[in-house]
This record gives sequence, C-alpha cells and structure tokens, in this order.
Amino acid sequence: MIRVLIVDDEELFRAGLRMVLDAADGIAVVGECTATDVPQAVAGSAPDVVLLDIRMPDRDGLAVLGDLKSRQGAPAVLMLTSFDTDAYVARALRAGADGFLLKDSDPAYLVWAVRAAAAGGSALSPSVARAVVDGYASSMEGSSPAPVRPPADPGDRVAQLTPREREVLALLGDGLSNREIASELYLSPGTVKEHVSTVLAKLGTDNRVRAAVIAWQSGLTGTTEGLAPHPS
Repeated sequence: MIRVLIVDDEELFRAGLRMVLDAADGIAVVGECTATDVPQAVAGSAPDVVLLDIRMPDRDGLAVLGDLKSRQGAPAVLMLTSFDTDAYVARALRAGADGFLLKDSDPAYLVWAVRAAAAGGSALSPSVARAVVDGYASSMEGSSPAPVRPPADPGDRVAQLTPREREVLALLGDGLSNREIASELYLSPGTVKEHVSTVLAKLGTDNRVRAAVIAWQSGLTGTTEGLAPHPS
C-alpha cells in the first residue's frame, strides 16, 4: 500500500485529491494538512509520497521541500503547481523534488505519478517539462521572466555516455523506476542501479527529474510526453 500525504492550503482541493487517490488500488491517503503542520503529519503518518503545493501563504512550499528532503528516509515529493511556467519549478528541481504536477492534471495521470514516485521513478507533466527545457519561468508577482536552465552543456554530457547508458537515460526520461528499467532492458536491478548512478554522475546531477529533462532536451525521448507517460 502506497501511503500518501497531501499538503495544500485549500481544503476543497485536498478533498478532491483524496477522493481520487483513495479510489485507486494500492494507494491510501494517510493525512492531509497545510504547510505549518507538515512535521507532525509526517511523523504521525510516515508517508511514502508527499503531494506538496509549491506555493502556499502560510509557509513556502520550497522550505517544506527542503525540510522533507533533509529527513532520514525522506519520502518522495511531488510538487503541485497551478502554472506550467511557475518560477519556483527550477528551484524545486534543484532542491530534489521527485516530480511536478499541474493542479489540473487528469485523475489517471495523478494516480500514475504517485505510483511512479513511490517506485523510485519520476513524474513531470509535459507542459512543465517544456517550461523547464525552454529555459523560462515567470513569477506570480509580475516580474520579468527569469531564466531556468538544466545543467550546462547537456549535449556534451550525454555524449560521454555509453550506448547502454543512453538507453538507461532514455528510460529515465520516460519516468521508469530502476526495476522497470531492469525489466525493459533484461538486466538485473543491481546492474541498473549501477548504470543509473553512473549516468547521474556523468550528467552532473543526483536528481532523476533533472536527468529526465536532459533526456528530453537531448532528443532521447522524442517528445515531452516521453517524460510523462500517459496511463491508458
């Protein structure tokens, strides 16, 4: 059973997410709260996945993300945003977010994303991926667009990968977990884990979502939908 904690300042929105997730097989919402109550909620519910609003009035979602990722045995964290050009996306990416979902994502995609994150994969709504890859984001305060760039020279870094490592990166770009990559490539999970570690090191990142962005930018996944496989 995948245990999910929902963190958002809007009670009605939390209720909608709970309804969708509780109806899905193998997923249970173990709590919902606002940003200020996250420490108690995490301690009391031990979630596998946290759905976290990227911008909240009582406490910044990025600060909450930092606290969650500093914990031993940190849960996977999927950031929720209302805007595919939110200026906070790049900062959350650098802080270790495991994926990004637009708040208007369809229910089937939400369920898929939670399962992917729980399995160690990544989830990135296609339009959010495009905002990151295209190198722009705009803030809600009306400031000028700020540059948002993946790690420098992704093409040069991808060129350092072996053919097998490129295959692994392409599947990372599709949001697959290590176990799913192992099944796809007929390798052992341990071998895939070693390949993933090497790929991330060569790309200069320790974040699977950033690797997925590089995979798309380098043409390994073909389309932005490759970063976020839509459930059938």
